[in-house]
Amino acid sequence: MSTAPALADVTLRIADVGMRFGGLWALRDVSFEVERGSVVGLIGPNGSGKTTLMNVISGVYKPTSGEVRYAGRRIADVPTHEVCHLGIARTFQVVKPFESLTVRENVAVGAMYGRDGGTRSTRASFERAQELLEIIGLAQVAQRPASDLTAPNRKRLEVAKALALDPEVLLLDEVMAGLNATEVDEALELLRDVNRRGVTLIVVEHLMKAIVSISTTIVVLAEGRKIAQGAPTEVLASPHVIEAYLGSRWAKRQEQLRVIEAERAEAEHMQPHEPNA
Repeated sequence: MSTAPALADVTLRIADVGMRFGGLWALRDVSFEVERGSVVGLIGPNGSGKTTLMNVISGVYKPTSGEVRYAGRRIADVPTHEVCHLGIARTFQVVKPFESLTVRENVAVGAMYGRDGGTRSTRASFERAQELLEIIGLAQVAQRPASDLTAPNRKRLEVAKALALDPEVLLLDEVMAGLNATEVDEALELLRDVNRRGVTLIVVEHLMKAIVSISTTIVVLAEGRKIAQGAPTEVLASPHVIEAYLGSRWAKRQEQLRVIEAERAEAEHMQPHEPNA
């Protein structure tokens, strides 16, 4: 049984958060903690409240009930730009770069007006933008208009713009949607690199292979409520999660893959070994 993280290790605490729109509760009594340096996968069916929760954490919505604490400070009433200055940045499902600006200028805007609140010089902002484009893999198109970018590179730019804010916590909303298998692998390696640099990640994603490979913890929402939380393999084996989200076909396929892997391992073990000469 896992133990609760020590207070010093918790960077974000969501406590009994509820969000109501008219008569509809989009979130009900959602609670979990995010440890510093972790990668939390946030999954669930469409309409389960994932993006709504991201909006609450980032200050877009003020929760109807409950609270969000970052580094011990209550931030549910803090305006979005101040949440950003505190150290929480995010990406959005719909990527909207400044089309008329260059790729580097897009990132420099974040560096100039982000966490430092406008105290970074223009020169320093452009230098920071160039550093991030090197990390993200867009340095070769830094001077091109953002409107020229392919869909995968637009998503990379979205991540670079968020990183320009120098966040401690980065919220990522379906950054791998629409990517092919190779592009997904590249995106995962990019996110691992970001995490290795000390940034805590909360990732909303529907690609189970991706979310399992990158997450240290998975939180599952269904109909606005948290129905599971824990290690990826533990959560995805939960009958409740399978019923509410993954479905019986997914569970059957996973069992087939386990059988195939077991048979392959047994066959390799049974192969005769040539005696040493």
